Amino acid sequence: MKNKAIIFDLDGTLTDTLEDLFLSTNYALSSQGFPERSLDEVRRFVGNGVRKLIERAVPEGTPKARTEKCFDAFRAHYLVHCQDHTKLYPGIATLLTTLQSRGYRMAVVSNKMQAGVTELARTFFHGIIDVAIGEQPGIPRKPDPLMVETALSRLGVTAAEAVYVGDSDVDIQTATAAGLPCISVLWGFRTRSFLIAHGATTLAETPQDILSLV
Repeated sequence: MKNKAIIFDLDGTLTDTLEDLFLSTNYALSSQGFPERSLDEVRRFVGNGVRKLIERAVPEGTPKARTEKCFDAFRAHYLVHCQDHTKLYPGIATLLTTLQSRGYRMAVVSNKMQAGVTELARTFFHGIIDVAIGEQPGIPRKPDPLMVETALSRLGVTAAEAVYVGDSDVDIQTATAAGLPCISVLWGFRTRSFLIAHGATTLAETPQDILSLV
């Protein structure tokens, strides 16, 4: 097979994390006396890491110190509640076990905090996903390619032997920067029209579609 490895985004691609992100965001906003955000607003704010999520969620002009307090409140709440409502998207478990049975190596690269990535990987992907990389010191967030390059190195494959799967414009940019083809999924946080407008060329309507695309 041409591809030996698959690099997956996490939120909006493998796991439906939106409700827990939404609830932790509004907990953090309320802790600072800020107005809460709607589920659809939080959906639009995610993709560039939780610090950027909070920067987008706080009222415009919020002082940096209060934004930082809001971020700290989010982080503390989310680390406790990151699995309250989070679940795999339908068909993902079957996709991953099928890919594993076919000999693919798999990694997750996410702009989520490493602690959250580790917790979700332990719960949902133990023994299936070989590498799970989140936001951490020394590794810049996507769309910088270093997360993907680190994952490829740990998997022991080259960019020419891998494909990237994600649900956002950030994922398309990341794949391009790392030199990987990108499969954009349609069940995540962005719409078909949005993805196409941001350069998506290969679309998967269901997890099952990925089996024929890799």
